[in-house]
Amino acid sequence: MKSLKKEFQQNYVLYLMALPSIALLIAFNYVPMFGQLLAFKAFDVTKGIIKSPWNGINNFKYLFTTTDAWIMTRNTVLYNIVFILLNRFLSIALAIALNELRSKRATKIFQTIFIMPHFLSIAIIAIIVFSFLGTSNGFVNVVRRYFGGKNINWYYNVKFWPGFLVFVNAWRGVGYAAVVYMASISGISIEFYEAAMLDGASKMQQIRYITIPHLKAITTILLIMAVGRIFNGDFGLFYTVPQDTGQLYPVTQVIDTYVYRALMTLNDIGRSSAATFYQSLVGFLLVMASNAFVRRVDPENSLF
Repeated sequence: MKSLKKEFQQNYVLYLMALPSIALLIAFNYVPMFGQLLAFKAFDVTKGIIKSPWNGINNFKYLFTTTDAWIMTRNTVLYNIVFILLNRFLSIALAIALNELRSKRATKIFQTIFIMPHFLSIAIIAIIVFSFLGTSNGFVNVVRRYFGGKNINWYYNVKFWPGFLVFVNAWRGVGYAAVVYMASISGISIEFYEAAMLDGASKMQQIRYITIPHLKAITTILLIMAVGRIFNGDFGLFYTVPQDTGQLYPVTQVIDTYVYRALMTLNDIGRSSAATFYQSLVGFLLVMASNAFVRRVDPENSLF
């Protein structure tokens, strides 16, 4: 107790500086956890959360006895696995390519094509996608007709949407993530590369034996964090880009969009709370499991 008091006396200024952030963390991340009680209650708005009657795991039973649970879980997990693996590879490859080019013109092109989309509203991206593919007068169909082809109903055809969503997610996220890897690459000592060149190493050998190994730590940390969010779907991506089209639900329904529809359309607070509880619990377990695996294999690169 004395050591804690002494620690606070020595660093009280730092603790005071951190206080607003801690308050926000508690207010927006821990206080809302109280609402998880709704997953186990038959919520009655006139009685509130506390006085609403308990209904055990009935909300979970209802959720998992429908096909919705399988569809939203399958889509959320499979899309995120593809996003994690593909975006990680593309981000690292793009960061390495730009580091090797070191051209102002290449940097400007990179910023325009890859970084700018990260800051665009998902609604604007949805409009861009729709203008290219959405109607018979969309850009792609106009080009197809010009060369004698027929219209394809791209936007409302289920089989095209997995590819669309993977492309849009990569377009929005790869450039911004590449910035993180470029920052890590810039921190690598130039002496490593000079020594490698003296030994006759080619550019590819320098990338393989110097650049990529130095990215191991940041890649591992980002991977653990991404695995923890594998049960979280990008609501804007899966709801706004498909424009909430019912016929696309088999390939666009994820946990986040299901919760929104259950709450706003069906007004089923208990069922939507059960889905978010399921999402949070599995996400927590995945973070712990992935970190435990990394700690066993490579303790230096684990989060904790």
